[in-house]
Amino acid sequence: MFILGINAYHGDSSACIVKDGKLIAAAEEERFRRIKHWAGFPSESIRYCLKEAGITLESVDHIAINSAPYANIWRKAWFALTHRPDMRLVINRLLNRKRKLTINETLLEVFPDNRFCGGVYYVEHHLAHLASTFLVSPFEDAVTVSIDGFGDFASAAWGIGSKTQIDIAGRIYFPHSLGIFYQAMTQYLGFPYYGDEYKVMGLAPYGEPRFLDDMQKVVILQKDGTYRLNLRYFRHHIENVEYRWDEGTPVVGCLYTPALEKLLGPARKEEEPLTQKHKDIARSVQAMYEEAFFHLLNMLYEKYKIETLTLAGGCAMNSVANGKIYK
Repeated sequence: MFILGINAYHGDSSACIVKDGKLIAAAEEERFRRIKHWAGFPSESIRYCLKEAGITLESVDHIAINSAPYANIWRKAWFALTHRPDMRLVINRLLNRKRKLTINETLLEVFPDNRFCGGVYYVEHHLAHLASTFLVSPFEDAVTVSIDGFGDFASAAWGIGSKTQIDIAGRIYFPHSLGIFYQAMTQYLGFPYYGDEYKVMGLAPYGEPRFLDDMQKVVILQKDGTYRLNLRYFRHHIENVEYRWDEGTPVVGCLYTPALEKLLGPARKEEEPLTQKHKDIARSVQAMYEEAFFHLLNMLYEKYKIETLTLAGGCAMNSVANGKIYK
């Protein structure tokens, strides 16, 4: 049995193929397009995976997509009713959902001579993340955590993995997100491109956490181990922030409001030199991220008393924080 996995219409679009439970091939679309973090439909990655497996699309039994457009639908509806966001924001999200629901049509356009006749399965974004880490881990049982920007209206999810089963116990929903916090602060520091967060992580050791008190006004830790954003500093939940996930480098518009500049001072422009203040803000951003990250992990340890842990999602690429787990 062949299963084709697809990450489409998101940064780092990619594909993989599994035969009878064994991974045969996996590739990111940027390797073929030569465009960093390429977003869109990963046609060349799919083509490569099929070639490595020695099959055509007709031989694929199942396709799995790492997004379930109808996941958390009642949460989305309630948010729209209570927050009244810019309707352009709602329309853009609906168009992106429509693209994901027309995978069969897209496959027919890309592979007109090889019709896919199997089933398409939409896997909720964070469940896909959790599966990607727990199911390939050496652990029989583990706490498993996914933290990123957003996917299917959630920014984090956690639960218990046991053998081949993952039970999600909790989520943090839109608009609260550690990924959005780190991305907004990356933009504020003059690094505007998708994936630039590593620059802030690299800049942080050159500074001191002098602005941590200010960061604690931006990210609010909750008694239950979760966290919330102080939304007065963010635009993503109410305005039509530009998001482009189609046929090229991902583009994300400005995520922070003028209130952040009132708190910290003027944002750095991309061409401006990096000052000690910028380095101190970077260190403070990293320190705040780690506070919220370990606030969640410590709650999960106290709750489950399981010492094995698996991590996934964009925020799980924060290697500085990850290294501190062992300590």
